[in-house]
Amino acid sequence: MSPLSPRSFKYEEKAGTGRILLARPTKKNALTFEVYRELTDTLKALAGRPEVRAVSISGEGTGFCSGGDVEEIIGPLLAMNAPGLLAFTRMTCELIGAIRAAPQPVVALVNGVAAGAGAAIALAADLRVCARSARFVFLFTKVGLAGADMGCAFLLPRVIGLGRASELLMLGESVSAEQAERFGLANRVVPDELLAREGQTWLERLAAGPRMGMAMTKEALNRELSLDLASALEAEAQAQALCMGHPDFQEGYKAFAEKRPLRFQGSPEPPPGKGSP
Repeated sequence: MSPLSPRSFKYEEKAGTGRILLARPTKKNALTFEVYRELTDTLKALAGRPEVRAVSISGEGTGFCSGGDVEEIIGPLLAMNAPGLLAFTRMTCELIGAIRAAPQPVVALVNGVAAGAGAAIALAADLRVCARSARFVFLFTKVGLAGADMGCAFLLPRVIGLGRASELLMLGESVSAEQAERFGLANRVVPDELLAREGQTWLERLAAGPRMGMAMTKEALNRELSLDLASALEAEAQAQALCMGHPDFQEGYKAFAEKRPLRFQGSPEPPPGKGSP
């Protein structure tokens, strides 16, 4: 089966965007082994689809993702030997790596609970747009595990700071959408009934941007997490010089000079009545 024709969740492409919809609403979109594998394969495959310029991850029903399915994952884990457990945890981390490595901006549209692995997936996205019903629960210590799971101990301090990250990962307490926005974990909070519309707006804006510029921005944000200032400055000098040689840079100048909307190379047509972001 093609990674872009998954069986365990829904995927569609529309107007330059890819949309992943976790589709187990009666289980609050709990993850199974198959969902983990297919999510990872789909995100990796997106690197070969330049026509997809932005990606969203959302959950069907009243929850984003409640983490690993208790019956289909947690139960089997208790019977696994040490090599089997390590193979599983490496697979879960591979998913986070795939989200971060995808050249497209990834937006998590969070409604209801994002718990455990669900919170980790939302955290790994580049942007998080949340409904007022959203809540994040990094509950790993609540079930006897380390808060350092699926990249959380690496990513969360960089998003909200070490002190807040220590609090959330050590205590495992629920964080409301309003708290998440205050901490810097949520980029935007909207009423539940407006989440789909707001997510659509963010995807359209990202898809209308320069594909190369967006990809290089994401790559720089990833790489410079572990660079010193001098190395980061050199990396950015090289990246920007490459972008200056791309037709999108010429388009940016021409659109400004001609006082017209931007039309970057390969970007989708804007919806009726909308210009550039």
